Amino acid sequence: MARPDKSAAVAELTDKFRSSNAAVLTEYRGLTVAQLKTLRRSLGENAQYAVVKNTLTKIAAGEAGITLADELFAGPTAVAFVTGDPVESAKGLRDFAKENPNLIIKGGVLDGKAMSADEIKKLADLESREVLLSKLAGAMKGKQSQAASLFQALPTKLVRTADALRAKLAEQGGAE
Repeated sequence: MARPDKSAAVAELTDKFRSSNAAVLTEYRGLTVAQLKTLRRSLGENAQYAVVKNTLTKIAAGEAGITLADELFAGPTAVAFVTGDPVESAKGLRDFAKENPNLIIKGGVLDGKAMSADEIKKLADLESREVLLSKLAGAMKGKQSQAASLFQALPTKLVRTADALRAKLAEQGGAE
């Protein structure tokens, strides 16, 4: 029979998996409490970093409908539950891991899809959502300006052509 404290922990982890956009599993062996505190701050406001028990986390992931490889649950494990922009948190983890080689990114989940450590590092290389949206808006604005110029040029060209035709006809009429 399951102990109530373990059942509560599984229920809490299941809720975190369901409510998160992404979850990144890491190994934190060799990190000090101060380093973990720094890591939590570097992840941003939209992420929670929690040290978890492997067995309970695996059960919670299964209950949330997420299938993760067994090797992700070897050694001391902590999970970064991301509720906001996963790129920002992935960058925070990557940058912290560069400075502190004891932090190992094992893998994770993005929108219910399992990801390897390499895929998470590629995610960290992306620009943030806000930057991508602003680039898209800038490109769209540029295309709209081009279209407006094109549409404005058509009537202007038509008027110039009509004036040139009228002048030519006036010359021919005046020369006869």
